[in-house]
Amino acid sequence: MPADLAVIGLGPFGLPLAQAAVAAGISTLGYRTGPEPGSLSPAELRRMLSGGFRHATGPAELGRVRTAVICAPTPRAADGTLDLSQVETAARTLAERMRPHTTVILESPVHPGTTENFLRPLLEGGSGLVAGRDFHLAYSPNRVDPGNREFTPGNTPKVIGGLTPACTESAAAFYGRLTDKVVRARGLREAETVQLLETNFRHVNIALVNEMAVLCHDLGVDLWDVIRCAETKPFGFQAFRPGPGVGGHGVPQNLTGGPGRSLRMVELAEQVNSQMPRYVVQRAAALLNEHGKSARGARVLLLGVTYKPDLGDQRGTPAREIAVRLTELGAAVSYHDPHVPSWSVLERPVPRVDSLYEAAADADLTILLQHHRTYDLQGLSVKAQLLLDTRGTTPTGAAHRL
Repeated sequence: MPADLAVIGLGPFGLPLAQAAVAAGISTLGYRTGPEPGSLSPAELRRMLSGGFRHATGPAELGRVRTAVICAPTPRAADGTLDLSQVETAARTLAERMRPHTTVILESPVHPGTTENFLRPLLEGGSGLVAGRDFHLAYSPNRVDPGNREFTPGNTPKVIGGLTPACTESAAAFYGRLTDKVVRARGLREAETVQLLETNFRHVNIALVNEMAVLCHDLGVDLWDVIRCAETKPFGFQAFRPGPGVGGHGVPQNLTGGPGRSLRMVELAEQVNSQMPRYVVQRAAALLNEHGKSARGARVLLLGVTYKPDLGDQRGTPAREIAVRLTELGAAVSYHDPHVPSWSVLERPVPRVDSLYEAAADADLTILLQHHRTYDLQGLSVKAQLLLDTRGTTPTGAAHRL
C-alpha cells in the first residue's frame, strides 16, 4: 500500500516528524537505518498505528512514496567530524527504489554543502535520476526539543532550502501540511547553516554561563540571583543556566577542512562544557572535605541521570562521566531517577535506590544533576546530610549550588 511519506531514520529526529505527520493525516511509512534510541510509549504507538503509520517491511516500499525525509543520526566520529554513514546507507537504500518526481529532504544535522556534495551524488548515482530535473532535493533543519509542550511541530516555523526554487516549493508544500509557518532559505547551504548556527548558539551560551558559574563561586557571588536579575532586561539578553554538562542529540558543530574554516568560539565552548563534569566532582570532593569526610569511601547519591528533566533520555548525559570520576576517587555511587529503572556505567550496573528520602539521609553527599518534576527539593534539602545542587532549583540557602 503506497504512503504519502517515508521517514527514513526513526531516532530522535525521525520519530517526532513521523508523529507530526500522522497527526496531520499524512499516510506515513517508517524505515529504520540502524539501532536508534528513539522510542514510543504503547499509547503513542497505538495512536500512530490507528492514524495510518506503519513500519516498512522492506526497502522496496520506499519506492512508492511521494516524499522521503532522511532523518538518520549523524553522531560525532572518533576524529571529531560528523559520522555520515547512516545518511549514506539511507541514501543508497532510497536511491535504488526512487521514482521520478519524488521529493527528498534531508533533516539530519550536517555541515554546509553536505546535501549537494554528498547526498546528491548518492541519490543520482543509485537512481539514474537528476536532482532538480527528475526529483526534488531539499534540506530542512531539525528543530526538535524533546519534552517541550509549548513548541510543537505545528507551531514551530520550518526552514526550507532547495537545490532549485522548484525544489524549495515542493518541500515547502509538504511542510505546509505540518506547520503554521514555512520559512524559505535562499538555498541548500543557507538552510544547512541555519542548523549549524542554532546548534552552536546553544552550546556557546551554555559555555558562557558555565564559565560564569565557576567564576562566581570563586568570587562568592550568587550567579543564580545574577541571572534572575539579568533576565529582566527586555532586549539584548537571553537567559541560559549552568549545569553539570551539556547533553542531547545536538552536538556542537565545528567546521574543518581548510584555513579559516574552524569556529574558534565553538572550540572554546566545547572545552568549557566538557570540563563541567570534572568541576562538579571537584566541588563534591571539596564539600566532603569541608565536612570532615573524604571522597574515598563516601556514599554519593546522584539524583536525575537524564539530560533533560521529566524524560528518560540519556543521550550525552554528563551523569555518566560524573559517576565514573566519583568511582575513580573511591566513592560508592548510587542513583535515583524516576524515568530510569536501571543504569549502567562502563558496563557496570549502578545501584538504584528505591526510598529516595532514606537514601538521601544515609548518603554522605547527594548531588542533584537533573531536576525532575517529582522531586520535592525542599524535603530533600531537609533530609540530605549534604546536598549539591547543579541546577540552581533548590530554595535559596537550602543547598550548596554549583
